[in-house]
Amino acid sequence: MALPICSAATWGNSLDQRHVWWLTVMGRLKPGWTIARASEHLRTISAGVFDRTVPIGYEGTSRDVYRTFQLIAQPAGSGVSRLRAMYERSLWLLMGITGLVLLIACANLANLMLARGAAREREIAIRVAIGASRIRVAMQLLSESLLLAALGGVLGASIAAFLSRAVIAFLTTESDELHLDVGLDWRIFAFTASIALLTCVIFGLAPAVKSSLIEPGAVVKSGGRGTTMGRERFMVRRLLVAGQVSVSLILLVVALLFVRSFRNLITLDTGFRRSGIVLALFADLSGPRAAPDRRSAVLATQAMLLDEIRSVPRIEAAAVSTQFPLNGSSWTQGVRVQDERRGSSKFTYISADYFKTFGIPILAGRDVNDFDTGDGRKVVIVSEAFVRRFFANTNALGRLVRTVAEPGYPEALYEVVGVVGDTKYADLRDEIPPIAYVPIAQHPNLQSLKGIVFRSSAPLSDVIADVRRKVGAMNPNIVMQFGVFETQIRERLVRERLMAWLAGFFGALAALLATIGLYGVISYMVVSRRSEIGIRLALGASAPGIVLLILRETALLLSIGVAAGVVLSVMAARSAAVLLFGLSPHDAPTLVAAALLLVVTAGLAGYVPARRASQVDPMIALRSE
Repeated sequence: MALPICSAATWGNSLDQRHVWWLTVMGRLKPGWTIARASEHLRTISAGVFDRTVPIGYEGTSRDVYRTFQLIAQPAGSGVSRLRAMYERSLWLLMGITGLVLLIACANLANLMLARGAAREREIAIRVAIGASRIRVAMQLLSESLLLAALGGVLGASIAAFLSRAVIAFLTTESDELHLDVGLDWRIFAFTASIALLTCVIFGLAPAVKSSLIEPGAVVKSGGRGTTMGRERFMVRRLLVAGQVSVSLILLVVALLFVRSFRNLITLDTGFRRSGIVLALFADLSGPRAAPDRRSAVLATQAMLLDEIRSVPRIEAAAVSTQFPLNGSSWTQGVRVQDERRGSSKFTYISADYFKTFGIPILAGRDVNDFDTGDGRKVVIVSEAFVRRFFANTNALGRLVRTVAEPGYPEALYEVVGVVGDTKYADLRDEIPPIAYVPIAQHPNLQSLKGIVFRSSAPLSDVIADVRRKVGAMNPNIVMQFGVFETQIRERLVRERLMAWLAGFFGALAALLATIGLYGVISYMVVSRRSEIGIRLALGASAPGIVLLILRETALLLSIGVAAGVVLSVMAARSAAVLLFGLSPHDAPTLVAAALLLVVTAGLAGYVPARRASQVDPMIALRSE
């Protein structure tokens, strides 16, 4: 549904304000114009535009900074969406992860096709001996691989159609419902067919060519037991398994990094309470959108709202705030101390009991109170980070802070009357910033109702219903929107949760495929060396000795794969560095944990055929030869 923006009651009163800059201007290029040409033109006229529109009250640095602003043009043919910026890097990384999983699967299938070709050596030799061309034999074997790839592609596309909708449902939250078309079309089918053909070439071509080059005479002389003996016989399969181990280690390391990063985020000390807190937004649809006494009317309505909410029996504390923590928005303003420009600080305008509601400790001085009015002296409560940044960690009470003028926020002089504990501000990933808390009554440009936060230990759904009834009875023209703070924090981490789940799933799948591949190669080796094992047992070798003999082969493959995997993991993890939190991409405990996990699971896969080899009956093994 599209509405004229001037008809939006909650926005109309601020559309004529110079500080409103959150609107996106959309336009269509004239014929013959390109994005680059339009952007260059806008850059050319920017200096004149901003020089002629310097807001009243801007002086010194504020005026100079404003004049440096530039207009730009960006392509919007496919729409303007935050999803691209939010998920683009993650999706490319997931594409790489799935590609590596596909590579492991191809190596597994190549091993199976090599084993199948070895089992059919005698059949192929006879066909070649009676006149079949080697190309025809190779094409037949390759067609079997193509059939597997085609079936896998069809099955994969079907599963992807279901899982893509599941991912959209996973990313959809109470406050942000996604509507994306993830249906199958010709592009998806073309991509799937290309991948199927590529996998066929990767895992089917080499085994087909190798099997077609069999010499019939050598096979007949060997009695069908294989044309190559010794270590060379399994060299290709060993390399494939070692490669699977190394790639699966890369994926396990990446998976553990994302899981640990997500855990760091959800267990992070934010400096405030999360549970039992509700964030409420209000909009008054009654009255004029702009009036000389708009500020007084907003303050009066805000005070009545706060009184009504505080009167609800099960609410323990409530306060007004212009900025809710961790909702992604922020207000930054330049700050000067002792008439020197020293930097910038985050600003939040609050009422009394804000710190009580969020459980933020007041370390020195006092809270906001009813005497902090717009007509009185201007006061500010600052965070510890503010004190460290601007007062060199000395006593800040009674010190003066001067703000630098911004659109809608003229220069002001504040006295520090309190110091509170540090908290996160707009995003969990950001460093703790300096924060200045100013009484809401001293807001320089109050044109609409601000949010109210309240805390309760009762069931929040019941408390929200009580607040709705109270506020509705007070003024039916006020619309309300509520959100549970803890839920909204979880929703802010939906990308990190998605990466942790998907990377963990693909890492586990890669480890499983590598384990299956190792098990298959060791099992095939045991079967191929059955006569040798029988002779060893007949000559007095012990069962534990046979187990160790096979496990040495397993250990060799694991050692090569893990050594290569560690080096590659260090290189690959750099691509995920920007998505991690509280971890280095070269985190040693993560590397060690991933390697140990892979060694244990793959070691068990090698032990099963080794144990079975030690139980071979020497007489049966020798008789089969």
